[in-house]
Amino acid sequence: MDVPCLMPFLLLVHVSHHASGVEVYQVYEGEESVLLPCQVPVNVSSSSTAVVWDRDEFKIPTVHMRVQSRDDILNDQNHRYTNRTSMKADALQTGDLSLTLRNPTVSDGGTYTCIVRKYGQDQSKTHVQLKVKERPPTWLWALFVVLAILALLAVSGIFMCYRYKWIKPPADSQVLMVEMLEGEKKSVLLPFKTTEDLPQDATVEWRLTDPKHMQVHVYDSGKNQPDKQDEVYQGRTEMKEEPLRDKDLSLKLKEPHVTDTGVYTCTVSSKDGSLLLQKVVSLTVRESQMETVEVTEWNKSVLLPFKTKDDLSQDATVEWRRSDSKHRKVHMFQSSQHLSGEQEEIYRGRTDMNKEALRIGDLSLTLKDLRLTDSGVYTCTVCTHGKVLKQKVVVLSVRVYELQTVEVTRGVKRVLLPFKTTADLPEDVRVEWRRSDLEDVKVLVYENSQKKHEEQHQDYQGRPEMNEELLRTGDLSLTLYYPRLTDSGVYTCTVYRKDGAILKQKVVILTIRGYKVEIVEVTKGKKSVLLPFKTTLDLPDDVTIEWRRGDSRDTVHTYQHGQNLLEEQGQDYRGRTEMNEEPLRTGDLSLTLKDLQKNHSGFYMCTVSQGEDILRQKGVTLTFRGKHGASFTELFQGFRKKRKSIIDGPSSSVIYESIPLTANETT
Repeated sequence: MDVPCLMPFLLLVHVSHHASGVEVYQVYEGEESVLLPCQVPVNVSSSSTAVVWDRDEFKIPTVHMRVQSRDDILNDQNHRYTNRTSMKADALQTGDLSLTLRNPTVSDGGTYTCIVRKYGQDQSKTHVQLKVKERPPTWLWALFVVLAILALLAVSGIFMCYRYKWIKPPADSQVLMVEMLEGEKKSVLLPFKTTEDLPQDATVEWRLTDPKHMQVHVYDSGKNQPDKQDEVYQGRTEMKEEPLRDKDLSLKLKEPHVTDTGVYTCTVSSKDGSLLLQKVVSLTVRESQMETVEVTEWNKSVLLPFKTKDDLSQDATVEWRRSDSKHRKVHMFQSSQHLSGEQEEIYRGRTDMNKEALRIGDLSLTLKDLRLTDSGVYTCTVCTHGKVLKQKVVVLSVRVYELQTVEVTRGVKRVLLPFKTTADLPEDVRVEWRRSDLEDVKVLVYENSQKKHEEQHQDYQGRPEMNEELLRTGDLSLTLYYPRLTDSGVYTCTVYRKDGAILKQKVVILTIRGYKVEIVEVTKGKKSVLLPFKTTLDLPDDVTIEWRRGDSRDTVHTYQHGQNLLEEQGQDYRGRTEMNEEPLRTGDLSLTLKDLQKNHSGFYMCTVSQGEDILRQKGVTLTFRGKHGASFTELFQGFRKKRKSIIDGPSSSVIYESIPLTANETT
């Protein structure tokens, strides 16, 4: 006679557990609150601009947002979380970004993502799975207590029960969560290992049980049964050769894609159909999270790309939204047509999609008549009957590359990198001057009405300045004091909105040059000579042009305010110099020196200045030669040849090139 067995009922309440890197929290409905944890390093949180808690399955996914100084949830928060969420006031300073959710309900169950952002770019992500269950009635708790007592009385009888004749409880009462990105791996493993000794004639059946029922894989009579699986899984599943002997019933699913997302149930049954073991695995295959597109404002249009190989239902709805700006509707596509009535006013007439988008799998959006304010985060969601099938995020950056070149001579006191705008800039913008030709070199940062000296690179400490009322005047120019040759480079000024969007941008190429030196030779007996200096035509009207003798500091010639200042000339040069009548218009600053004397040989410097700022400079060395004598250049190179011969030795083979003189050599 068989001995009856009483199967004990155990009440298990899981506070939390980890599954594939996702932390799972379970509470009962009616609790006062639940804490969703998120911890990041302090250096990550303190340098960020915002932290966002999201639920991807909602059209308006924002659960809570916090910026450096306050919660920012009034506009973008999903209405079901109004007045129910909070974070610590010093969250971004401490790295504790945990979210308190008050009065959790069953509908709050799902995956929450904690995202740390810096100027619109994701720095880190943490996923938390929340499960909210209905609280059992009080009579059920009493029943559990009674059954527990009966279970203790029956404990001795349990060991007398037969091994496989009685139905065994599921081996794992928890739902295992598996999450991955589409295209990240060629396959995914749905794990199911057991310690049970299973009969070798048992049947192992993997099924998709949610959102629809499909036969995924069947192992029966000691082999796989591909003819029994649904067509979409044929050739894509694999189990161990002897799973029952190895006690490893895991299933490998190849080429996973978004439509494979769902709840998979593995059932092990005996020959007579009795349930032996069961395991549930929840698989989430996510679309590649983000793609960045950058374009300049003068482009007529930009493509926000989204292509998929999946067969999409023709009755699906495709929705493009601005997920960083009140979740504005950018474009709605349904039943092969554009629903313009659902579109925000600012995007009307500016968007376009392929009419065969669902059939060909190209859900890309063309955005026309680009503006700076179009920069932002765009999310495309494909859904049918309220269920999300696919989703993609595209970050669009529309930049304005105003380009200007500034060139000065070494030795000037300061140089201006100009940037003036008429835009009305908000008080909370961030203005950042950066050396964009060098990695991570910040020249000057202005934010919250003050300079951020702690972010400035040490090479620029104490040297750059900006207008104190730059937001009011729109003058974002940078003055760089005591420029060095190493300061030559590409400087980019970017104006950021508080959410990281770019409002304005300009590039200035700065060149610091050593002054040019040219040698002019004149034969004795010549009545005049030209000291050449031709430059660009963009000189201001208020500059001063001054020629001087470098070895005696005598003023040779001065031009200012459209006229020659003869009274400032040295005594030896009066009435003997001449310049072009309109040097600023022609850019020809050359000087003609007449009635030449031998003592006029030497070094001459021409300086173009505006106040204390030197804009241009050039040196000219004037030399005389006899009618049949060697020139200064020939003598100089002969000297170099002789010196090199002494250094290299008589057996050395010497090659000489024309070597331009530097300022030091000429003086």
